[in-house]
Amino acid sequence: MNTAIQTEGSAGQADGTSRLAPATQSKTPPVSAVSEFTGLVGVFGLLAATFAAIYFDTALMQSIQLLLAGAALPMIASSILLDRVHLRASTGLDYGLRRDTSEVASITVTKTLGLGVTLFVIAMAYQIIPTYSTSDYELVRALTLSFFPVLWILSPAYIAFTTRHMVEPRDELWHVGKLVTLQFSAVDPEKIKDHCRAWLVKGFFLAFMLTVLPKIVDFVINANLEAYFANSVSIVLYLVQVSFLVDVCIGAIGYFCTFRVLDSHIRTANPFLSGWIAALACYPPFALMATGGPLDYRTGTQSWTVWLSDQPVLLSVWGGAILLLAIIYAWATAAFGLRFSNLTHRGIITTGPFRYFKHPAYLSKNIMWWMIHLPFLSDIGSTAALQSCILLLGVNALYYVRAKTEEKHLMADEDYRAYAGWIAANGLFARLRMRNRRQKQ
Repeated sequence: MNTAIQTEGSAGQADGTSRLAPATQSKTPPVSAVSEFTGLVGVFGLLAATFAAIYFDTALMQSIQLLLAGAALPMIASSILLDRVHLRASTGLDYGLRRDTSEVASITVTKTLGLGVTLFVIAMAYQIIPTYSTSDYELVRALTLSFFPVLWILSPAYIAFTTRHMVEPRDELWHVGKLVTLQFSAVDPEKIKDHCRAWLVKGFFLAFMLTVLPKIVDFVINANLEAYFANSVSIVLYLVQVSFLVDVCIGAIGYFCTFRVLDSHIRTANPFLSGWIAALACYPPFALMATGGPLDYRTGTQSWTVWLSDQPVLLSVWGGAILLLAIIYAWATAAFGLRFSNLTHRGIITTGPFRYFKHPAYLSKNIMWWMIHLPFLSDIGSTAALQSCILLLGVNALYYVRAKTEEKHLMADEDYRAYAGWIAANGLFARLRMRNRRQKQ
């Protein structure tokens, strides 16, 4: 996959445009950075590990490790054996290149120092910032103290291997190493900014995923299945949670598996402040839609299971629609394989639901919120219902802005421009518009 990053308006855009025209005429989307099979095998591995955790009644921490391994290992194997990602030019690696040993050693020492300082800063942030002192982040703090030192001690072997074969080994991490050793003349400030943005993404979102992961794993593996499978509504509720389990587990794997040899490294982190504001506004402690937040639309609302309880047919149909949306949401995450990450570019995905929409996760999630909470109904009056609708529309608008800022970042890549052009001509909405025109004629 060609991942040359060029700014909009540059000479590279003309080249990207030349690729766009034939791409829009094709019935198949541009080639995806992740094959359909890789994401699916990760889901099947995760579900198999979930059944094993339930059957053997494993402890929570062991279950988390089992589920993450069950999803990650098949995806890594598929990426290497079938997708052959390690051979792509976008890795920045050339295995025919044999850099001098002394040069490799020097660069490895510099990068290892840079990584050590980076991990130390993140670890200190987890220990010092009050947000991370709550019980929700207990797993985060424990992993920081036990995993970070081991990661740093083992890192020189990986760094040396990639350095030997990298076309340009003096990457962002090397510049950080030069900075911490006070060799300022060798430091490129832009590289430092890129490094800080990428690791801020990893540090913030991995911590968030690790607060959600124990809760969802505990719910799924320890649920009373006999009770949940007693009726159609409870079946839907349980399977929705299983869909969320797929999303959270594969999402967490994405933050762990940022490896150049797997072509899953971060190309760029979103450089636009508007993108960061829109994304962070959806997650604690900044979440605008959190309980008591300015966009908390749930006040006075009742769940769909309450409002539709006396209409069993509609209840089942409504629940089925919610489950379908939850599956699309999980499918969108699974399509990333090892590459899921907010605010970053790690390769363009064109398979799975991305074959039909540019933002399937955002679309399905926002529709699902309307169907679950029914904000247009309220048990405390029409005024409260109107207020809830306005607030949820505000949440929808926030996700629209988030989608647009992500596109602004990715449009620097000619592959994404080709994909956006293909969706504009061949996506589901484009097909519906075309069908409507034909019917009117």
